[in-house]
Amino acid sequence: MINVLLVDDHDLVRTGIRRLLDDVSGIKVYAEAGSGEDAISSARKTRPDVVLMDVSMPGIGGLEATRKLKQIYPDLPIIIVTVHTDAPFPSSLLKAGATGYLHKGVSVDEIISAIKAVHNGQRYISADIAQNLALSLLPGNEGSPFETLSQREMQVMIMLVQGNKVQHISDKLCLSPKTISTYRTRLFDKLNVGNDAELTRLAMHHGILDGL
Repeated sequence: MINVLLVDDHDLVRTGIRRLLDDVSGIKVYAEAGSGEDAISSARKTRPDVVLMDVSMPGIGGLEATRKLKQIYPDLPIIIVTVHTDAPFPSSLLKAGATGYLHKGVSVDEIISAIKAVHNGQRYISADIAQNLALSLLPGNEGSPFETLSQREMQVMIMLVQGNKVQHISDKLCLSPKTISTYRTRLFDKLNVGNDAELTRLAMHHGILDGL
Protein backbone atom coordinates (compact mmCIF):
# COMPACT_ATOMS: atom_id res chain seq x y z
CA MET A 1 0.00 0.00 0.00
CA ILE A 2 1.29 3.47 -0.94
CA ASN A 3 0.28 5.86 1.83
CA VAL A 4 -0.24 9.40 0.54
CA LEU A 5 -0.15 12.72 2.40
CA LEU A 6 -2.44 15.15 0.57
CA VAL A 7 -1.61 18.85 1.08
CA ASP A 8 -3.94 21.61 -0.15
CA ASP A 9 -5.58 24.53 1.62
CA HIS A 10 -8.94 23.92 -0.10
CA ASP A 11 -11.16 21.28 1.48
CA LEU A 12 -13.00 20.70 -1.80
CA VAL A 13 -9.77 19.99 -3.67
CA ARG A 14 -8.60 17.53 -1.02
CA THR A 15 -12.02 15.86 -0.96
CA GLY A 16 -12.05 15.56 -4.74
CA ILE A 17 -8.59 14.03 -4.99
CA ARG A 18 -9.23 11.71 -2.06
CA ARG A 19 -12.46 10.42 -3.63
CA LEU A 20 -10.70 9.88 -6.94
CA LEU A 21 -8.09 7.73 -5.21
CA ASP A 22 -10.50 5.91 -2.84
CA ASP A 23 -11.16 3.13 -5.30
CA VAL A 24 -7.59 2.75 -6.51
CA SER A 25 -6.01 -0.49 -5.39
CA GLY A 26 -2.68 -0.08 -3.63
CA ILE A 27 -2.98 3.68 -2.98
CA LYS A 28 -4.53 5.33 0.06
CA VAL A 29 -4.82 8.97 1.16
CA TYR A 30 -3.47 8.30 4.64
CA ALA A 31 -3.36 11.88 5.92
CA GLU A 32 -4.28 15.44 4.87
CA ALA A 33 -2.93 18.91 5.59
CA GLY A 34 -4.15 22.40 4.77
CA SER A 35 -0.88 24.35 4.93
CA GLY A 36 2.86 23.94 4.56
CA GLU A 37 3.32 23.97 8.31
CA ASP A 38 0.66 21.28 8.76
CA ALA A 39 2.29 19.22 6.01
CA ILE A 40 5.59 19.13 7.89
CA SER A 41 3.87 18.27 11.17
CA SER A 42 1.75 15.56 9.55
CA ALA A 43 4.73 14.04 7.74
CA ARG A 44 6.57 13.73 11.04
CA LYS A 45 3.59 11.90 12.57
CA THR A 46 2.49 9.68 9.69
CA ARG A 47 5.71 9.14 7.63
CA PRO A 48 3.91 8.97 4.27
CA ASP A 49 5.27 7.15 1.25
CA VAL A 50 4.38 9.99 -1.15
CA VAL A 51 3.28 13.63 -0.70
CA LEU A 52 0.91 15.43 -3.07
CA MET A 53 1.71 19.12 -2.50
CA ASP A 54 -0.07 22.31 -3.57
CA VAL A 55 2.02 25.46 -4.08
CA SER A 56 -0.27 28.34 -3.19
CA MET A 57 -1.20 28.06 0.48
CA PRO A 58 -1.24 30.34 3.52
CA GLY A 59 1.87 30.48 5.67
CA ILE A 60 5.13 29.14 4.28
CA GLY A 61 3.47 27.69 1.17
CA GLY A 62 4.36 24.67 -0.91
CA LEU A 63 7.83 25.76 -2.03
CA GLU A 64 9.18 26.21 1.49
CA ALA A 65 7.33 23.14 2.76
CA THR A 66 8.92 21.06 0.00
CA ARG A 67 12.38 22.40 0.79
CA LYS A 68 11.99 21.70 4.53
CA LEU A 69 10.51 18.24 4.04
CA LYS A 70 13.39 17.24 1.77
CA GLN A 71 15.84 18.44 4.41
CA ILE A 72 14.14 16.24 7.01
CA TYR A 73 13.38 13.28 4.72
CA PRO A 74 15.72 13.41 1.69
CA ASP A 75 14.18 10.28 0.15
CA LEU A 76 10.52 11.36 0.54
CA PRO A 77 8.89 11.65 -2.92
CA ILE A 78 6.94 14.91 -3.30
CA ILE A 79 4.63 15.54 -6.26
CA ILE A 80 3.59 19.13 -6.86
CA VAL A 81 -0.06 19.39 -7.94
CA THR A 82 -0.82 22.98 -8.92
CA VAL A 83 -2.26 25.42 -11.45
CA HIS A 84 1.24 26.84 -12.08
CA THR A 85 2.78 25.25 -15.18
CA ASP A 86 5.02 28.03 -16.51
CA ALA A 87 8.39 29.31 -15.35
CA PRO A 88 9.63 29.92 -12.75
CA PHE A 89 7.53 27.59 -10.60
CA PRO A 90 8.42 24.15 -12.05
CA SER A 91 12.16 24.78 -12.05
CA SER A 92 12.10 26.35 -8.57
CA LEU A 93 10.15 23.47 -7.06
CA LEU A 94 12.20 20.81 -8.78
CA LYS A 95 15.36 22.49 -7.46
CA ALA A 96 13.76 22.47 -4.00
CA GLY A 97 13.52 18.70 -4.24
CA ALA A 98 10.14 17.92 -5.80
CA THR A 99 10.11 14.52 -7.50
CA GLY A 100 7.05 15.11 -9.67
CA TYR A 101 5.04 18.00 -11.10
CA LEU A 102 1.42 17.83 -12.22
CA HIS A 103 -1.18 20.35 -13.34
CA LYS A 104 -4.42 20.22 -11.35
CA GLY A 105 -6.33 19.50 -14.53
CA VAL A 106 -4.71 16.10 -15.17
CA SER A 107 -6.71 12.89 -15.18
CA VAL A 108 -6.88 10.51 -12.23
CA ASP A 109 -4.94 7.98 -14.33
CA GLU A 110 -2.02 10.41 -14.59
CA ILE A 111 -2.10 11.11 -10.85
CA ILE A 112 -1.97 7.36 -10.24
CA SER A 113 0.90 6.95 -12.71
CA ALA A 114 2.81 9.78 -11.04
CA ILE A 115 2.35 8.33 -7.54
CA LYS A 116 3.52 4.90 -8.64
CA ALA A 117 6.47 6.34 -10.58
CA VAL A 118 7.88 8.47 -7.76
CA HIS A 119 7.28 5.67 -5.25
CA ASN A 120 9.49 3.50 -7.47
CA GLY A 121 12.25 6.10 -7.43
CA GLN A 122 11.47 7.79 -10.75
CA ARG A 123 10.64 11.39 -11.62
CA TYR A 124 7.28 12.27 -13.14
CA ILE A 125 6.53 15.55 -14.93
CA SER A 126 3.38 16.18 -16.96
CA ALA A 127 4.05 16.42 -20.69
CA ASP A 128 2.92 20.05 -20.99
CA ILE A 129 5.12 21.13 -18.08
CA ALA A 130 8.09 19.18 -19.43
CA GLN A 131 7.60 20.92 -22.77
CA ASN A 132 7.54 24.35 -21.12
CA LEU A 133 10.74 23.53 -19.24
CA ALA A 134 12.43 22.36 -22.43
CA LEU A 135 11.34 25.43 -24.39
CA SER A 136 12.63 27.75 -21.68
CA LEU A 137 16.14 26.31 -22.23
CA LEU A 138 16.20 26.98 -25.99
CA PRO A 139 18.63 29.67 -27.24
CA GLY A 140 16.92 33.02 -27.69
CA ASN A 141 14.16 32.25 -25.22
CA GLU A 142 14.55 34.79 -22.43
CA GLY A 143 12.08 33.01 -20.17
CA SER A 144 10.89 34.61 -16.96
CA PRO A 145 13.05 37.10 -15.03
CA PHE A 146 11.92 35.28 -11.88
CA GLU A 147 14.04 32.29 -12.94
CA THR A 148 17.10 34.23 -11.76
CA LEU A 149 15.90 34.10 -8.15
CA SER A 150 17.23 31.64 -5.62
CA GLN A 151 14.80 29.34 -3.81
CA ARG A 152 14.73 31.63 -0.78
CA GLU A 153 14.33 34.78 -2.87
CA MET A 154 11.48 33.08 -4.72
CA GLN A 155 9.77 32.23 -1.43
CA VAL A 156 10.14 35.80 -0.11
CA MET A 157 8.89 37.18 -3.43
CA ILE A 158 5.76 35.00 -3.34
CA MET A 159 4.96 36.10 0.19
CA LEU A 160 5.54 39.78 -0.67
CA VAL A 161 3.21 39.75 -3.67
CA GLN A 162 0.61 38.05 -1.48
CA GLY A 163 0.67 41.21 0.63
CA ASN A 164 2.69 39.92 3.60
CA LYS A 165 4.84 42.38 5.56
CA VAL A 166 8.50 41.81 6.39
CA GLN A 167 7.79 40.94 10.03
CA HIS A 168 5.15 38.37 9.08
CA ILE A 169 7.49 36.74 6.54
CA SER A 170 10.22 36.77 9.17
CA ASP A 171 7.97 34.95 11.64
CA LYS A 172 6.83 32.34 9.11
CA LEU A 173 10.28 31.55 7.71
CA CYS A 174 12.02 31.73 11.09
CA LEU A 175 14.48 34.33 9.83
CA SER A 176 15.28 37.78 11.20
CA PRO A 177 13.49 40.83 9.74
CA LYS A 178 16.92 42.13 8.69
CA THR A 179 17.55 38.95 6.69
CA ILE A 180 14.15 39.18 5.00
CA SER A 181 14.82 42.84 4.15
CA THR A 182 18.14 41.81 2.62
CA TYR A 183 16.42 39.18 0.46
CA ARG A 184 13.79 41.76 -0.52
CA THR A 185 16.47 44.25 -1.62
CA ARG A 186 18.38 41.57 -3.49
CA LEU A 187 15.36 40.37 -5.48
CA PHE A 188 14.42 44.01 -6.24
CA ASP A 189 17.89 44.45 -7.76
CA LYS A 190 17.65 41.23 -9.75
CA LEU A 191 14.20 42.08 -11.11
CA ASN A 192 14.94 45.79 -11.60
CA VAL A 193 11.98 46.99 -9.54
CA GLY A 194 11.94 49.68 -6.88
CA ASN A 195 9.13 48.74 -4.52
CA ASP A 196 6.48 46.16 -3.65
CA ALA A 197 3.93 47.68 -6.05
CA GLU A 198 6.31 47.36 -9.02
CA LEU A 199 7.16 43.84 -7.94
CA THR A 200 3.47 42.94 -7.85
CA ARG A 201 2.88 44.40 -11.32
CA LEU A 202 5.81 42.41 -12.70
CA ALA A 203 4.48 39.27 -11.02
CA MET A 204 1.05 39.86 -12.53
CA HIS A 205 2.58 40.34 -15.99
CA HIS A 206 4.38 36.99 -15.77
CA GLY A 207 1.44 35.09 -14.29
CA ILE A 208 3.01 34.66 -10.86
CA LEU A 209 -0.20 35.77 -9.14
CA ASP A 210 -2.38 33.27 -11.02
CA GLY A 211 -3.72 30.89 -8.42
CA LEU A 212 -2.00 32.60 -5.47
